[in-house]
Amino acid sequence: MNATDRTPADLLRSALAADPGRPLVTFYDDATGERVELSVATFANWVAKTANLLQGDLGAGPGDRVALLLPAHWQTAVWLLACSSVGTVADMAGDAAAADVVVSGPDALDAARACGGERVALALRPLGGRFPQVPEGFVDYAVEVPGQGDRFVPFSPVDPEEAALIVAGREFTGAEVVERARRDAEGLGLTGPGSRILSGDGFETWEGLSAGLYGALATGGSVVLCRNLGEVGEEALARRIESERVTAVVR
Repeated sequence: MNATDRTPADLLRSALAADPGRPLVTFYDDATGERVELSVATFANWVAKTANLLQGDLGAGPGDRVALLLPAHWQTAVWLLACSSVGTVADMAGDAAAADVVVSGPDALDAARACGGERVALALRPLGGRFPQVPEGFVDYAVEVPGQGDRFVPFSPVDPEEAALIVAGREFTGAEVVERARRDAEGLGLTGPGSRILSGDGFETWEGLSAGLYGALATGGSVVLCRNLGEVGEEALARRIESERVTAVVR
């Protein structure tokens, strides 16, 4: 975190410069038993590859709208930061028909077909696995992203005062995302580097995004992002909190 950071992508660059090896996102899916831990460096590499896919292969640029029909998931977090890197508007659970690009999980493919632009499908399988068969009318993210470049440079500078995020019908600039995430941090229990928040909230609200991604990124902390947390009993959750060294919990 740096006082001059104005966009979520800036926050990620600062985190990478400060301590690339520390954990940033640890993801659990309690319906499948999946656990994935991504360091700042690994997460940033996924973001760079995804931003190159978005800007290069999909032809998206500043101001274009990217509808993200995705649950709270580590790959969703990657796409949010990739959109910030390119300068596109990430529209969480947005109207695919109004989007230039749609990115869909397996449960939202029918809605995603309303997009007249580029369509990307995510299988959301463990270890970033592919679809057994690519959905018709889509490209498979897991097929397309590995060959993308590990370094990303936007074709046009990203303006922090332009729209960057739409969630629950409200639009935020990149600068507003950073400022609000910093304001939220204390209430979430994120007190600075070393803070580790466990979140079971979805990404369909600002509060879920703040607890599950932006708050940790804005404070030098990390997040344990849990999907299907209702599958976990209280004793198992307590063990996870202890083993993951969680310092704050949002459910």
